[in-house]
Amino acid sequence: MAGQQLTWLVTGCSSGLGEALGDKVVATARGSKGVSGTDRPSSLKDAGAAVHELDMASPEEAIKKQAQDIWDKYGPIDVLVNNAGYIDISTFEEMTYTTSSSTPSASTPSAPSPSPPTRALLPHMRARKSGTILFSSSVGTYHATPCAGTYVGPKGMIEGMVPVLATEVAPFNIRVSILTYGHFRTQVMAPGVIQYRNPNRLSEYEDESASWSGNQPGDPRKGAELVVEAVKGEGRCKGMELPLRLPLGSDTFGIVRNTCQDLMRVWDQWYGVTSRTDFE
Repeated sequence: MAGQQLTWLVTGCSSGLGEALGDKVVATARGSKGVSGTDRPSSLKDAGAAVHELDMASPEEAIKKQAQDIWDKYGPIDVLVNNAGYIDISTFEEMTYTTSSSTPSASTPSAPSPSPPTRALLPHMRARKSGTILFSSSVGTYHATPCAGTYVGPKGMIEGMVPVLATEVAPFNIRVSILTYGHFRTQVMAPGVIQYRNPNRLSEYEDESASWSGNQPGDPRKGAELVVEAVKGEGRCKGMELPLRLPLGSDTFGIVRNTCQDLMRVWDQWYGVTSRTDFE
């Protein structure tokens, strides 16, 4: 795959990491505040990318039809990046059924479902016995941050479901990877972008998200460049296999390492006690 120009279909390209991904790009974004999804990723359009409006909260059949139209118009999609999403702030006590639904879908607006475009493109990738499917996750699934449950909950669902998908499509030479992002300085936490949709907000809880905005250590463009190199096996990633979970960001490593070490300490402490549950 090294040296080969790939066609990338990237959802959620209006800003941040999605805007910087890919080499030959079909970029999608949803319309917002009177601006169409084809106009929002204007920098990508100016750079020669094909742009399409696609609202990931649309019914599944509409999304699958759009994905099919893109395949028919631009030819085979080599890399699908499930990237759409934004942060909806809420504590556990404030959540309603819609904001706390465990399934990534239109009912959890912080993480529109990656399933419809994936299912739409899988038959084509299986037939070609080639393709790469990427899912954007977060280091937030490895450590707890107040008010982040509605965001990391659906990300946790991705962490559980995508490894299963990987085993199903491996015989067809389709690669699957979860992009485990650390904290990158995008606009996702900026005022006017971060969402407070829950009608049951309680003043007793303190929202710490504002202190994060503009202070994240990661450079989105550098992160996106690394994703491209990892997928293509080029540059700094030459000779390396794309892993099931790709860590991205300097802060990711310490957070995940500490969480896993804490988990193993508990496992070791309780081994020999709670493991004695087999038939004698």
